[in-house]
Amino acid sequence: MSPFSALDHAHMAHALRLAERGLFTTQPNPRVGCVIARGESVVGSGFHERAGEGHAEVHALRDAGDRARGATAYVTLEPCGLHGRTPPCADALIAAGVSRVVMAAEDTSQAVGAGLARLREAGITVESGLMREAARELNVGFFSRIERGRPFVRVKLAMSLDGRTALADGSSKWITGAAARQDVQHWRARASAILSASGTVLADNPRLTVRLADTAFVPPLRVVLDRNLSTPAGHHVLDGSAPTLLLHAEQVVRDDARFAGIERQGMPEVHGRLDLHAVLAELARRGCNEVHVEAGPTLCGALLAERLADELLLYIAPVLLGSTARPLLDLPPLADMAERWQLETLDRRVLGDDLRLRLRPKTASA
Repeated sequence: MSPFSALDHAHMAHALRLAERGLFTTQPNPRVGCVIARGESVVGSGFHERAGEGHAEVHALRDAGDRARGATAYVTLEPCGLHGRTPPCADALIAAGVSRVVMAAEDTSQAVGAGLARLREAGITVESGLMREAARELNVGFFSRIERGRPFVRVKLAMSLDGRTALADGSSKWITGAAARQDVQHWRARASAILSASGTVLADNPRLTVRLADTAFVPPLRVVLDRNLSTPAGHHVLDGSAPTLLLHAEQVVRDDARFAGIERQGMPEVHGRLDLHAVLAELARRGCNEVHVEAGPTLCGALLAERLADELLLYIAPVLLGSTARPLLDLPPLADMAERWQLETLDRRVLGDDLRLRLRPKTASA
C-alpha cells in the first residue's frame, strides 16, 4: 500500500507543473516546484526561476506567510541543507513551522539527507518518493551531470521518408515544415548547450541559437567541435551573438583575428578525432545539464555508437530525396540482426505535415 493519498498525489502533481515553468531558465540548477497545503487548500506555491535566486520553497513560503505553520510542504526535490548562493531551504521550512514535508526525488548533488535530518530533528514528518520518476525525468540532465559526470545528450535529426537528410550536394533546407522547425527551438531553449561539428558549420552556416519570441530562456552555450580550427571568418558561430566555445585538438593553436572574443579549448583525441567522452566531461564541468546536438551523420552516429546519445528527436517529413541523398547516421556495420540498434519510443507528435518521434536507446540509462 502506498503511504501517499490521492490528495498527496494531486498536490505533488501541482508542484511538478510549477517546476516545469522553470524549464528554460534554471540551468545549471534543477527545475523545482513547491506547494504548501492545508488539506485540500493550497496556501502557497512557487518554483525556482533562476540560478542564484530564491528556491521553490522560499517562494512558496513567502506566498503562504503565517498559513504555512502546521501545513504540509510538497516539494519536487529534496530541500537543500547546505549554504550555496542561497541559505538552506530546510532551515526556511523549519522556521516557517510546517508540520510535514513530502518530497519527490532525493538531491544527489548534496549529501542526501543532510537537510532531512534537520527537518526530522525539528519534529517535522518527512516522506519521500512520491512521483519520483516524474521529478527525475524533469531534471534528467541535472541528474545525469551529477551522477554520471556528463550531460544528458539529446540528438536532433530530420529525415525524409526514405531516411535521407540532405541531397548529395548537401542541400537540406528545408526537409521539414515550419511547425517542426519551431518545435526544435523549444528543445534548444531547454538545453544548456547546443553542440555541432565543423562539417555542419561549413555546409550549412547555422546560427545554433534560440529564436523564440516573448519567451524567457538562458542562452545555451554554442559548442562546435572544430578539430583543426577551420571555421572561416564570417560564419554565424563566430558572430558573438551567443556564448560560444570551439573545441579543438590540443596541438592546434591559432590566434588570428577571426576568433576574437571566441573561447577555445584543446581536447584530447582518440583515433584522429576529438574524444567525445572528454568533450562531455568538459561540458559537465561547465555546468551543462542537457546538450542538444544538431550535426551531420558522422558526429550523430559516433555519439550513438559510443553509447553517448541518450535520446533522439527524429523529425520525419513526407518527402523522398532519392538513393544518392545523404544518410541519417554513420554507424558501424552489423554482422547480423541480433546486433541491431533497438530504440524505445517515448512519444509521437504530429507537427504540421511532419511526424516527431522521441526515442531512447533501450540500453541507455539516465
